[in-house]
Amino acid sequence: MRPALRDTASEGVQVRGTQVSTGQLDRRSKRTRRALRDALAAEIEAAGDLSQVTVTAVSDRAGVTRRTFYSHFKDIPDLVNAIEDETIADLRPLVEHLACASLDQLEDAISHFRPCPGSVEILTYFAERPYLRPLLGEGGDPAFSQRVKRMARETVQDRALDGLDVRAIPFFDYYLTFAISAEVGVLERWLVTGMEESVPAMARLMTALMFVRPGDLYGKSLEFDVNAICLDMLDMKETDHD
Repeated sequence: MRPALRDTASEGVQVRGTQVSTGQLDRRSKRTRRALRDALAAEIEAAGDLSQVTVTAVSDRAGVTRRTFYSHFKDIPDLVNAIEDETIADLRPLVEHLACASLDQLEDAISHFRPCPGSVEILTYFAERPYLRPLLGEGGDPAFSQRVKRMARETVQDRALDGLDVRAIPFFDYYLTFAISAEVGVLERWLVTGMEESVPAMARLMTALMFVRPGDLYGKSLEFDVNAICLDMLDMKETDHD
């Protein structure tokens, strides 16, 4: 494992006969890693498939040598994993904030076609990081989307269980899976189609989509009793076990 760079700018090392502070090296390292990150995204778009991206292509596009690449990452998967790890870590507190929204806040947002509290911050995060779009696109890393969904589930599950009607417990696991998959899917669609809607507009739309019922888009709202469905599910489980 390479030793971590220290932040003490007063200390330095000799680089080709020139005294360079560790702070300067740290900044240089960050610039290099950003260049490699952006080059990876560009190469995914150019090749159309992450599996076709090479260290040489990424290094050339970033304007660094292969040796420099290997001083930061073992290979392309290592670079991809570093980007995804950072993204997941950044997103977790944003999702936690989103999960804190109360039903009253959601009702107010829907009534006035406003975004759910916290949704603008999440979409802004992605909008400000265009290098994430290729990774989440068709030619990117399929596991990335699954990692985002898994993190979201881990983050919101306990909060979503708070105050849950006990009759809805059989329904809950599948509902949460459906809701998270739907929201992440819409996010990906927005990214890969060029983010035509603004962040505030998309945040309002994604909030509203969670409450669209089957038939609403066709002029025929379908009413159904969720509690009755949950009770039926319990009956089916008991019957299956008999």
